[in-house]
Amino acid sequence: MDTHDTKASTQATTEHIDISALYAQVGGVPEHSVSLMTRASGGRALREGNYLFFSARDWLLGIGYPLEGAAGSAADFDEALQAVIARTGARDIRIAAPEIPARLADKAGKKDVYYLLDVRRPVPKRMQNTAASFGRSLRIEKGETFTAAHRRLWGEFLTRHELPANVQALYSTIEELLATPDGEIFLLNAWTADNHLAACLVVDTFMPGFDTYLLGAHSKDHYVPHASDVLVARMIEEARKAGKTWLHLGLGVNAGIARFKRKWGGFAAFPYNEAQWIEAKKQVSVNIILHSMEASLDLDMDERERRAHDYAQRPYRMLWKLEKNGRTSWLGGTAHFFCKSFEKSFKKLYREVDTVLFEGHLDDASLEKVSLAGKTPPEPSACLYDLLTEEERRRLERMVRGPEGFWPRLLNMEAPNKADVGWYLRRTRHWFAFFALWCAFLERCGWRYSVDLEAWRLAHAEGKHVLAMEDIEEQVEALRAVPVQRAVNFLRDCGNWPKYLKANQKAFLAGDLMGLTGTTTEFPTRTGHIIGDRDQRFRERMLPYLEAGNALALVGSAHLINLRPMLEQDGFTVTHCPHGSFWSRSLGW
Repeated sequence: MDTHDTKASTQATTEHIDISALYAQVGGVPEHSVSLMTRASGGRALREGNYLFFSARDWLLGIGYPLEGAAGSAADFDEALQAVIARTGARDIRIAAPEIPARLADKAGKKDVYYLLDVRRPVPKRMQNTAASFGRSLRIEKGETFTAAHRRLWGEFLTRHELPANVQALYSTIEELLATPDGEIFLLNAWTADNHLAACLVVDTFMPGFDTYLLGAHSKDHYVPHASDVLVARMIEEARKAGKTWLHLGLGVNAGIARFKRKWGGFAAFPYNEAQWIEAKKQVSVNIILHSMEASLDLDMDERERRAHDYAQRPYRMLWKLEKNGRTSWLGGTAHFFCKSFEKSFKKLYREVDTVLFEGHLDDASLEKVSLAGKTPPEPSACLYDLLTEEERRRLERMVRGPEGFWPRLLNMEAPNKADVGWYLRRTRHWFAFFALWCAFLERCGWRYSVDLEAWRLAHAEGKHVLAMEDIEEQVEALRAVPVQRAVNFLRDCGNWPKYLKANQKAFLAGDLMGLTGTTTEFPTRTGHIIGDRDQRFRERMLPYLEAGNALALVGSAHLINLRPMLEQDGFTVTHCPHGSFWSRSLGW
């Protein structure tokens, strides 16, 4: 079937569908997955009217499918699009919409159609039998780890198939997407009896009404007939278990892929059209800059965007209750960077305390002093650039900066604020360089929160008595004590950073201190001098406030290993609150 035949088949399939009514039932398209799109594109989500956009620097991606209601109109989308272009000053524009606005007809490009599957309907009997029969020889696994076997499968599959550039680029980003999992993107793997990966599907579950089949691949080197069909059957089963009504099967792409989707009961549902162009250069005004800043912060747009924001909220479980002489205080562990927010938890916790103690001052002026101390040229013997090989520097740069080049930029997949890795390695102190590059990697992966900074700002906003247990000089002195070789080792080990992120996230969210320290023992600041010496200092300075009661001391989680037994020696009963129980009962978490 050639391209013309495929389009004719699609039109015949969709002509009897009430697209507006169907769209209202389904509730969106895969590109409305804010979590997926922000991580894949590196841009920020913003809303104009009933439409979602992603933007960074001078580029803008517009999703012309409405966030609410029926299928919408090209005129409505065009009005929102022009407003966002004026608001952001973007010049490199790409849109995906059911219909390209009339004024942009000459910019139109790719045409396709979204395929849907109603999971309430029975799976075709023939496909049920196929999946059951061939599934007996396979071990089916649901996972989140992209292994060497997956990389081999991806390489083999892409070598065999000539896919459109945008599809190939999406394949290349899967490892990055899975490096910051929040549980909504998972892999379905089919393993052979001798432990070879025969097939794999990638599924996004972010949207409330449907799951999305993102990508798939099957092996010829380790071929098992119908391995992909076995995985599709499992994907349908997972969607049903999650209470979803629909599976978004993505675009038709080509005749073979469209045929694969139709045999499972998928049908052509919504038209898909792309357009891309460069806006004429305009003078950038202060208003455009201010509107751009406003847009980058405006994620609280409607119920769907609020859901994305609220999705980042988690109960704070890295917390211990301290009791002595009938008085109660609290001890909590923090992280400088994290992927979730604990704003709601801290607000409730602050109802129980009057005084909040932090390691040091976290106001902008104090943080700038630390930054200036780090941005002084290193000693020749401590220059990280010279201590890493050229290959190690290239590997580090790929990890920190992410996908680069023509296609990632074209498809809005480049990180918006890419760190100059060479500059940090050459021109800054070793402790500042590893912190800056690690932070840049975390930001690229969507880790845009800071537990201690969030707690600091909320404590001030709630009118608490806020104290710092160290001054800037003491903090900088501790950072200078970071062994150079530990910084070198950490940067050399950048290939394991995605795995470290996953383990760190899981342990912190569970309040699993021992699990957390097990993931951070090689972190450069986790040394006996930095941790041990400061533990005693913190103990002495927080003790009077904890004994007085109604106090909360927040320190880096690694310090809790020693501080808990120290406080027990000081007469406190120390009790972990693994389920946020102190406020879940009394404050209605």
